[in-house]
Amino acid sequence: MANNRNLPSKSMKIRARTIMTIVFLILFFIVARNFFIISVINNEKYQAMANDQHFGSIPISAHRGSIYDSQGTALAKSASVYKVVLDPKQFKKDMENLQKRIDERSEQIKNGTYKPAVQTTTNENGEEVQVIIEETLPSSAQAFREEAISVLSGKLGITAEKVTKAMEANNQYRVLKEQVEKPVADEVLAFFNQYNLTSLNVEEDTKRYYPHNELAAAVIGFTSADGYGMYGIEAYYDDYLSGTDGRTISAKDSKGNELPYRYSKTYPAQNGNDIYLTLDMDIQYCLEKYLEEMSNEFMTKNRSCAVLMNAKTGAIYGMAQYPSYDLNNPYEVVDSAIEEQLKTISDDAEYSKIQGAARETQWRNKCVTEVYEPGSVFKVITSAAAFEENIIDRFKDTFFCSGSMKLDGMERPVNCHVTSGHLAQTYQEALTHSCNPAFMEIGLKLKEEKFLYYYDAFGLREPTGIDLPAESSGVQKTIDTLSNVDLAMSSIGQNHTITPLEMITSYCAAINGGYLLKPYVVEKILDEDGNIILKNERTVRRQVVSEETSAIMREALHNVATDSNVTIKGYSIGGKSGTSQRLSETEKGKTLVQGEQEDASRQEYGASYCCFTPADDPEIILLVLADMPDFRNNGNNYYGSQIAVPAARKILADVLPYLGISPEYTDEELAELDIKVPLLEGSLEDAKATLEGLGAGWKVIGSGTSVVKQSPVTGSSIAKGGTVYLYTDVNSELEYEIVPNLIGVTPEVANDSIIYKRLNYIATGASIHSEGAVVEKQSPDAGESVPIGTTIELEFKVHDSGD
Repeated sequence: MANNRNLPSKSMKIRARTIMTIVFLILFFIVARNFFIISVINNEKYQAMANDQHFGSIPISAHRGSIYDSQGTALAKSASVYKVVLDPKQFKKDMENLQKRIDERSEQIKNGTYKPAVQTTTNENGEEVQVIIEETLPSSAQAFREEAISVLSGKLGITAEKVTKAMEANNQYRVLKEQVEKPVADEVLAFFNQYNLTSLNVEEDTKRYYPHNELAAAVIGFTSADGYGMYGIEAYYDDYLSGTDGRTISAKDSKGNELPYRYSKTYPAQNGNDIYLTLDMDIQYCLEKYLEEMSNEFMTKNRSCAVLMNAKTGAIYGMAQYPSYDLNNPYEVVDSAIEEQLKTISDDAEYSKIQGAARETQWRNKCVTEVYEPGSVFKVITSAAAFEENIIDRFKDTFFCSGSMKLDGMERPVNCHVTSGHLAQTYQEALTHSCNPAFMEIGLKLKEEKFLYYYDAFGLREPTGIDLPAESSGVQKTIDTLSNVDLAMSSIGQNHTITPLEMITSYCAAINGGYLLKPYVVEKILDEDGNIILKNERTVRRQVVSEETSAIMREALHNVATDSNVTIKGYSIGGKSGTSQRLSETEKGKTLVQGEQEDASRQEYGASYCCFTPADDPEIILLVLADMPDFRNNGNNYYGSQIAVPAARKILADVLPYLGISPEYTDEELAELDIKVPLLEGSLEDAKATLEGLGAGWKVIGSGTSVVKQSPVTGSSIAKGGTVYLYTDVNSELEYEIVPNLIGVTPEVANDSIIYKRLNYIATGASIHSEGAVVEKQSPDAGESVPIGTTIELEFKVHDSGD
C-alpha cells in the first residue's frame, strides 16, 4: 500500500503529459517558424549564402554601346582595358611550390645532380642542335614576394599596402586595379608567368573614351568609374547603352576550392546598343566656335548657349554651351577664376563645397536645365497669341509710345529703349522697334486668362519632353496671382522665366504653321546586329496657332531681320533679338526698401537672338544666348542685337551651305554680289576681258603685255565694281597703302575712303542699305601697310537695335 502511495496519480500523469505536450508544441512552433522564415521569407538570402559556399562567380563585363553623330562619327566608345586580379589562396600555394622548386634545385646543384632542360631546335644550316634551357629562379619565394609587391604597386599605381593585403587575404578573388591598359597588364602578367605562377590573372574590361573631348559634352555626358551613365545621353539612355554583364559560375569543393572546368557554366555578356544622335559634329563645332568667340569678346559671366533645330521635325542639329568641359577628364574645373580661388582655400570643407558647385555647373546642360528671362524675343509669343485671338490688326491698329509706360501698382515707369518715344506706330513698326509700351498694351488687350492660355499652349510651364535628363521648366504666376502689372511685364518677356529650349520650341511653333514639336537628340538606337530597336521621329504635341497666324509672324519677323545685323546675301531670314533684365539672378540675396530705386550697379542682362530660315518656309531655327555679358568692362554692350545677332549670322553663314540650303538672290543682291578674283596671270587683254565680264575694274601697272602679278591675289573676294591691280613688268615692286580707320563711318564714307586708298572691301553684317548702318569692325586693322588692291573686310551694324 505504501508503495502505491508513492506512484504518480492519474491526475499527475495527465498534468505531466499536458505540460510535455505544450512544451513540445512550443518547440515545434519555434522550429516550424524558423524553418518558414529561412525557407520562404529569407529564401533568397540563405540561398545566396549557400551558393557562395558551393559556387564561385566571376563577372564578365558587357561592352557599353557607342554613341555616334548623325553622320556616323564616333562620339563615345568603349575601348578594351583590363582588370588585374589576384587569387590569394593560389598565391600562397604558388609561394610554397616556388620555394620547393628553389630548394630542390639548390640541393641538385649541391649534389651535382642538376641537369638543365635541353631543347632540340634547327640552326641556320638546317641541322638539328640541342640548346640548354637554363631556368631562372629567384633566390627565395620571400624575395619574389617582395619584388612582386614593388612591381605591382609601381606598374599599377597602387599602394604596397593594398598589394600586401590582397596577398594575405583568405579568399580566391581580389581586384588589384581596374581599367589597366594592355601594355601594363601584359607586363605584370609576364612577371608572374616567368616562374609559371598562376595566381595573377587579367580579365578584359572596358573603358569609356570620348574622341572629341569637350565637343557636345553637355549633350553626351560621361560615365562614372563603375561604368554607369552620368549626365546627358550616357545617363538618359543608360539602360540601352550598358548592356547586361555575363558570369562564369563554377562549383566549389568542401574546402572552398573551385572544381575543374566541367563543373562551371558561362553566361556570356550581352553588349550594349549603339546610339545615333541627330547632332552633326560639323554643325556642333560651328556653334561652339562662335559661342567661344562671342563669350570671350563680351566677357559673358554666366555662360553662353546655342541651339540649332530642324523647324519641321524638332530634331536638334546642334546644342552647345560655353565654356564646355573635357569628357575624358570631367572632374577638372574649367572655370579659371574658380581654379585660382581654390588655390587660396585651406579649409577642406570649403574647398569641397566650391569645387563641387563648380563641377555641377559645368556638367549641367544650360539649354535644358537653367532658366532665364527671355526679354523681347518673347514678344513673338505675345504677338502670335494676339493675332490668333484677332485682337489686333497689323495694318490698321496703331500703338502710341511716349517713351515709357506706368501702370497703377508700378513703383516706376517701364522705359522704351528710345526714351523720346516712337509716337504712333503700326504693329510692324512696333515689332521692328521692339517697343515695350506697345507690347505691354497688346498684352493688356489679351487679358490675363487668354495670355496664360497661350502661355501654357506654347508649352512654357511644362518640360519640352526632350530625351535628356534633368530638364527644368520656367516659372509664371497663376490666374489667381497674375496682376495687370505682371501681365504687362510678362508680355515683354520679363516677370517670368523659361529655359532656352522652351523658348526655341515655342518660337518654332509660332513660325512653322503653329505646331508645338517635341525636340529630340537621338535619331535611332541599334543593337549589335544592326537591328533598329528605337527610332525617334517628328512628334507634334499640339497645334497652338493657325497657319494664317504663323504666316503673319513669319512675314513680320522677316521684315524685322531685313534691316538688322543678321543679313546674309541670298538667304531670307526672320528673327527677333532680346535684351532682358536678369532679375532672377540679380535679385538673389538683395532686399529693396519700399520705394528705393533699383541699384543699376547690381543689374545684369541676358542678350539673345532667335532666328529662322528660309523666312517663307522655315527649315532651321537657331537660338543664341549670352547670359550676363560683362558690360561694365566691354564698352557698355549688353544688347542682343549687338552681341547675339553677329554670332548667329556667323553660325548661319557656315551652316546653311553645309546643309545644302542654296542661296536665292534678289535682283538687288545679284547686282551687288561679291566677286571672287580669278587667276589673271598671262595675256593682259584676256585679264581685262575676264574682269569686265565679272563686273570688276582694273588698273595696269607697267608697260608689258602680260600680267605677271596681281592684287588682290587669286581667290580673294571684292565688292562688285572693285578694282584689281595688274602688274605687267617682271621687276615691278608691289605698291602699298596704309589702311584707314573706318570704325563708326557710314557705308558711303567707307566706300569713298577705300577708293581713295586704292583698296577693295567686302561688307558683312547689316545691309549697307540699312538706315543707321555703320562700320563696327574692320580687318586688317587701321594703320597696317598692305598692297594696293587688298580687300578690307568691313562688318556693318545697326545700332538702333530695338531690343
